[in-house]
Amino acid sequence: MPAAFLRGSVLRYLGSCLRRQLLLGLRRPAEVCQPLLFYAVVAALFPLGISPDPARLAEAAPGMLWVAALLAALLAGEGMFRRDFEDGVLEQTILAPQPLFLAVLAAPLAHWLLVGLPLSLLAPVCAILLQLPLNALPALAISMLLGTAVLSLIGSIGAALTLGLRPGGLLLALLILPLQVPVLIFGSGAARLAASGGDPAPPLLLLAAMLCLALALAPFAAAAGLRLAVEAE
Repeated sequence: MPAAFLRGSVLRYLGSCLRRQLLLGLRRPAEVCQPLLFYAVVAALFPLGISPDPARLAEAAPGMLWVAALLAALLAGEGMFRRDFEDGVLEQTILAPQPLFLAVLAAPLAHWLLVGLPLSLLAPVCAILLQLPLNALPALAISMLLGTAVLSLIGSIGAALTLGLRPGGLLLALLILPLQVPVLIFGSGAARLAASGGDPAPPLLLLAAMLCLALALAPFAAAAGLRLAVEAE
């Protein structure tokens, strides 16, 4: 009974933190729509920059769609904890009796629901416009669902470490891009394998393993970064 009560308390706290983060994000629709608009514009302009040839577009589409998704997630990730830091909520969260990593986990979850999930739904539509074969769309969608979640979790670490720094966007990119490159490689590789008739399961399984690792480590690393940022204020 005590264990069940504890689990229920933890889930309620995580749910309340997630609900708060989602409400804060929905109150700023421009910040939510900006990455999606960026992604759609890149997909629309890409054929003009490379070639309208369907074969060339289909070959380059997985990598282009994944690069655009990575940059869109990076664009929306800088302010993940900034509002709470500026209005003093973050300091109160650190002092709360509940585990800090639960409140930290809610931020990348909300980021994924507001940015990563819409990007994953938009990617197959853009892929059709870029002449990607229809048999590659399921692999692309699954890789986007897994990969954008990893990007959000890794981005939370960078957002915590650059919190309070003015040129935070540049430092954020320098910190987390090396960690996000494997996501880009495996995500585009899954769609490319499916398009060529291969088996996309190995890169998708690697993305799933990366998601499990990020879920286990990223909230604690981001929590440590937030504590340092508050103490250095």
